[in-house]
This record gives sequence, structure tokens and C-alpha cells, in this order.
Amino acid sequence: MCANMAKTIKEERLRWVLPVANKEVRLVDAARVCEYGKRTLERWMSDYRKYGEEGLAPESTRPKTNLRETPIRIKERIIELRKKKKQCSRKIQWDLQEEGINIHYQTIQKIIKAEGLTRRYRTRKIRYNYVRIPLKKGELMEVDVKFVPGRIERQRCYQFTGIDCATRWRHLQAYGNADNASAVLFLKELIKRADFEIKAIKTDNGSCFTNRYTGYNKSTDPLKPRWHAFDVLCQELRIPHYLIDPGKPQQNAFVERSHRTDQERFYEENVFRTFGELRYKLKIWNREYNNTKHCGLNGKTPNEMLKLLT
Repeated sequence: MCANMAKTIKEERLRWVLPVANKEVRLVDAARVCEYGKRTLERWMSDYRKYGEEGLAPESTRPKTNLRETPIRIKERIIELRKKKKQCSRKIQWDLQEEGINIHYQTIQKIIKAEGLTRRYRTRKIRYNYVRIPLKKGELMEVDVKFVPGRIERQRCYQFTGIDCATRWRHLQAYGNADNASAVLFLKELIKRADFEIKAIKTDNGSCFTNRYTGYNKSTDPLKPRWHAFDVLCQELRIPHYLIDPGKPQQNAFVERSHRTDQERFYEENVFRTFGELRYKLKIWNREYNNTKHCGLNGKTPNEMLKLLT
């Protein structure tokens, strides 16, 4: 008995249609015993005459139109912003809100993914749940140095970065060397540029910031090592200088993340012929960065956070 049962929907419909199509049974008589009804049999007969057996295969019930579908104008604007600014869905949502367009960030993310504009990671990102203590502006400033890609006028250049952990406000400057003198000069310039008091500084263990791992062992008196020029300046200014653990750049997360943004949105899109041109464009880019909305600031810009935080 089970062997004679229909295995597919198409086969089930065909068993009702064939006797009527072969004029073995009238449609009216078949409808009396058919559990699907007369109108359904008539529709199956019409599909069978037009398309044959393939017309009896079930079609998708997915709606072809959606009343809540995002208008094509908004989709094109989302794609345009993604290609132009290369920002995440959150930042695109904030830009659209300024234009009077209210749309959820997850919808924006789906549109970006459907267009193939998402970032492809080779490995799955590991997310850590950090407990961050709210900071006041100037309470902790991260300082680091970045290699400028390529050479300018046959010379290697370096970018020094100082970023405030509370407001994400930062200052950039390019130098021809990544030595002690450049680090000291940048710290003096950073203090002049910041309109708030810098209470502490955190750096990595580079030789331009500390000699803890390069000069202490070479000192004639290990108990009284020679102080680094950067540490001497911090002591004169009464600014504590903290060092991250060796091989732990994630402890300098804010400045490292800003360096990735510099690489993707500044250095990969600009060409520098002279060192002066590098400094000029770097100044313009830093001004744009301080006026850009940040996800970590819930849609605020660093300059706006300077006014909000005390």
C-alpha cells in the first residue's frame, strides 16, 4: 500500500489530473471526491495543458514584493557612502540620519553584505569582554610611532601619534627619524596642541620612548641606570609615563586602531612627493579624523566629546 503512495507533491497532483485529462473521469465527478476542491483541480488542469507535468510542480510561496522593502534610492545612497568613506553600518546610519533618513544599522549591514562590500577576514575574530572604566579627558594619553609606507625623497619617514583614551582626540606629526629627539619634540608639541591637561602617558617599549630593555643592562651602575630623555621630560612635566607589557600591542588599543585607519584611509589613497607635502596632508587628515563620528563614542566626534567631558 505504501508503494503506491505519492512521493512528491507533483506526483500527487498528477494522479488527480491524468484521469480528467485522458477523459476517463469528468472533472465534476473528480471534484466531488477530491479533498482539494473544484477550483484547485481547474487550476491544475490549466497548468497541465499549458506547461505539461512541470506545470504541476509547486512554486515558491515567497512574496515577490515587500511593502517594507528599502527604497532603491536609499540602497544606492548606502552603497555610495560605503564605497566613498569605507565606514561601518553604524557610521553610515549616523550619516543618513543627518540627511533625514532613518534606517536600522542591521538593514544597512545586510545591504552592504548583499553587494559584496564587506571585509573578509582570514581568521575568525576573537571578541573579548573588557571592563573599561570611564575616563576624563587628558587622564590617559596613548603615544606611538608608525612607519610611513615607502620612502619620500629617498628617506624613511615616521608618524608620531598621540590619542586621548577618553575622547579619541589625537594629534599627528611626521618626522624624518624615530629617535629620542623626535619623541621629545613630539611630546612638547602634543602638550601645546591639546587644550586640556595631560595627566598620564602610555607608550610601548620602543627605544625612542624608553631604555628599560636596551639601556639598563648597559649601564655601569644597574642600581642607578641612566634615564631616557623621554622619561626625563615626563618627570620635569610631572606626567606619569606608563609602559605596556612587551609583545602586548592590544594594551595600546586606541592608538593601534587609529593607525589601521591611517593605513586604509590615508596612506593607501595618497601619494607624497615631498616631506612637506606629507606634513600638510597629514594635518588635513588629522582634522578630518577629529571631526569623524566614532562607534566607541556612540556617534560623537572627538571634538564634540572634548566639549562634553570635563
